[in-house]
Amino acid sequence: MYEVEVKVRADHDAVRERLAELGADSVNEVAQEDTYYDAPHREFAETDEALRVREETPAEGEQATELTYKGPLVEAESKTRREIETAVEDGDAADAILSALGFDPAATVRKERERFAVGGYTVTLDSVEGLGEFVEVETEAEDDIESAREGAFAVLRDLGLDPGDQIRTSYLGLLLEKDADGSE
Repeated sequence: MYEVEVKVRADHDAVRERLAELGADSVNEVAQEDTYYDAPHREFAETDEALRVREETPAEGEQATELTYKGPLVEAESKTRREIETAVEDGDAADAILSALGFDPAATVRKERERFAVGGYTVTLDSVEGLGEFVEVETEAEDDIESAREGAFAVLRDLGLDPGDQIRTSYLGLLLEKDADGSE
């Protein structure tokens, strides 16, 4: 399964107005804390892979934890990559297992997310600690990545956003770049 995603910086107020005009359905609001791990046997930064444990706390409902592997980007036109996820009952135990195997926590990304459904896509308004506001449009695809990407671009345009402003760097990558630059 591939996650086909496009992401741009955007003012959330303007996008919320446009989502309402489009009749988008509100899905949920969550807080996420993603802990990313370095591998003992290869450099994920060089291979463009990621391993993370995500703690997700919804505004309503129970906290959930997932373990996720993200493969390298598979095309230049979007943030499409292979993604494998599984639920984890105990985040602390998952961390202990990974640490015992030599995977070290590398960085943590914290964000507040509002999710909407529109035209078969998920539109997510992300407020990322230390980075600001972003909009992601995503869907899953078995094999027709191009059609899924073009559909995501169309949703961005419907929201008044330009697919040409797309950011292919992950939030983790943006935070690490910011830290390397010494930016505030």
